[in-house]
Parts: sequence; C-alpha cells; structure tokens
Amino acid sequence: MPNYTVGYFVGSLAKGSINRKLAKALVRLAPTELQMREIGFGDLPLYSYDYDDDYPEVAREFKDAIAAVDAVLFVTPEYNRSIPGGLKNAIDWASRPWGQNSFTKKPSGIIGTSPGAIGTAVGQQHLKSILSFCNSPMMNAIEAYIQFAPDLITDDGAVRFKSTEEFLRTYMSEFSAFIERVLSVYPRLS
Repeated sequence: MPNYTVGYFVGSLAKGSINRKLAKALVRLAPTELQMREIGFGDLPLYSYDYDDDYPEVAREFKDAIAAVDAVLFVTPEYNRSIPGGLKNAIDWASRPWGQNSFTKKPSGIIGTSPGAIGTAVGQQHLKSILSFCNSPMMNAIEAYIQFAPDLITDDGAVRFKSTEEFLRTYMSEFSAFIERVLSVYPRLS
C-alpha cells in the first residue's frame, strides 16, 4: 500500500482539549502507511475577502501546509450544535480566494469526541455540509461519534479501553483505504 501524508486539524484551540487527546490516539493507532502531521490554525486572523489580493504570510503558510498533504482529517468538538468558530475560520481561509480552494479533490475524514451521549454527531453533519461545498471527497462510513469519559484516553494518546482502541484503529484503517480509493481517481498533485 502506498504512503500518504495526512494533515489533521484539532478543532478546539483549548490546551486541554479532549479532541487533542483523541488526535494523539489516532496518530498512535494510524496504519504505518499514513504519516500524520498536525496543521495548526490558531494564529490565523479572522477571514475577510479584503485579504484575497494579498494573503498574509500566516495564511499562505497555512494553505501551503494543506497543499503538502494528501488528505485531511478533522478531529473536532461540537460547539452549539456546530463546529468551533476557529475551525470554520480556518476552512474559510483555506477555501479562498475564489478558484484557489485548498480542499478541492482532497480526501477528508471527520471524527470527534464530546462528553455527551451523541458525541459530536450534529457538529460533524454541519462540517460535512461545509466540506461538500469545498469539493472535498469525504469518508461517510464509518461514522465516529466518540463519547468521552475522563479515563478514556491519556494525555499522550493511549486508549484505555480495548473496544474503543480497536474501533479507532479500524477507523484509521478505513480512512487509509478511503484515501487510496479517492487518490486512484484524483491523483496526487505534485
């Protein structure tokens, strides 16, 4: 199987984010053919089309980081039945200026965790709507709405429950196969 570089976004900017713990677990459980790399977005200013003629350096570097990966993975909480504002802002920067959308034909996956019983289901559906507009092929199955418990994942990403660990390992394996399928139709840009 070929090697792919996956850029992942942690939707929460909070230092103690449970989704950051989930992201660390996913990096640990990813199959060897996936090289995982975080793409940060916390330094981006609020997007405005006033920047379209002259993107600030931080936004150019952000778009370059997305261009350098084969696929993207969103590990995000749900805020008010949607996605965090910082993540939406990052997607707006990446999808602009018109005709320079960084997500076009780039395989994507979505996963998230929350203490609530439905995990991040509603926020993920909202993110799917946004990414479909961005022409990003999305892995729609398996869906992953993880209910977080305080002892589920350690700070360094070790999953303490075997059934959750196996589910997350399967999710990453399925994501790898999805990337390969998409990129067999939409070859990597060099």
